[in-house]
Amino acid sequence: MAEKVEVGIKWSGKEFVVQLEPTDTVASLKHNLEEQTHVLAKRQKILGLKTRDGKAATDECPVGDLAIKPNVKFMMMGTPEAAIEAAAKEAEAAPEVQDDFDIGADESVASIAVKDRPEVQEKLARRLKSVEVKILAPPRPGKKCLVIDIDYTIFDLGSTAERPEELARPFLHEFLTSAYQAYDIIIWSATSKKWVEVKMKELGVLGNASYQITCLLDHTAMVTVCTDKYGVFDCKPLQFIWDKFPGQYTPANTIMLDDLKRNYIMNPQQGLVIRPFRKAHLTRGTDRELKGLTAYLASIAPLDSLEALDHGRWERYLEKQARRQG
Repeated sequence: MAEKVEVGIKWSGKEFVVQLEPTDTVASLKHNLEEQTHVLAKRQKILGLKTRDGKAATDECPVGDLAIKPNVKFMMMGTPEAAIEAAAKEAEAAPEVQDDFDIGADESVASIAVKDRPEVQEKLARRLKSVEVKILAPPRPGKKCLVIDIDYTIFDLGSTAERPEELARPFLHEFLTSAYQAYDIIIWSATSKKWVEVKMKELGVLGNASYQITCLLDHTAMVTVCTDKYGVFDCKPLQFIWDKFPGQYTPANTIMLDDLKRNYIMNPQQGLVIRPFRKAHLTRGTDRELKGLTAYLASIAPLDSLEALDHGRWERYLEKQARRQG
């Protein structure tokens, strides 16, 4: 009788050893782990699982064919369903997203007044004092700062799918891998920190071997502002980042991607309005936004300062660059 195969797994600070028959499959391993961790098999990602001939192991692969070294445990990524449901309920309970508006030349002048209002500065000071930023990867000297929203920017919140990666914007990991060469990356969402972490883990952004995330920011770092034209709404003051990382990130080296213009009304020059990513099942084959922005970020990275750029014309900028090189 063949000896059983032992597979060691590390997940969420815990270790598991699963014993299986050599003919059992990787799918059987995942179902066993599902019972122990409550992470659905379809949500599990086991890093480094390969066959003896070096190929990536599929769910149909017998565990007896796996390349397993003694006392070596594989890392598993995945979030329990209960945690996902709790975070989803928390997100649903948050205030509804308000309609977006245009920030033109006249609003740029108005936004300066908003930014400099004493009550707004007081709110920002309170955020800086009360909100702690957990550094996931230390800032790198000389790198610029890329701030990225989540919902409808890199993730389709409104559609349904069996796997989170089906809702990720096309070219997401290629985009982040390229950007990481010149930019430290900060994720900033208007939702809760728990929900931000869940999304980033499920999308494979956290713990990715090709790039690192400097930190995650949530709604607690946002401030509420009031304008005569648009009323009351929350926005993302980049000053929060600049003050939290003094001398590292500045107005001259920061760019923010967001599908809502109102999120950077306090910093319109640094904002780039990305086209919203919706209906992932229909647009996955045609959405090329991140591919174009990969080229744009790489093109402007060598500049000493980004403050003279009009990010709203980023596609024209690339066209001009192409003509010059042609």
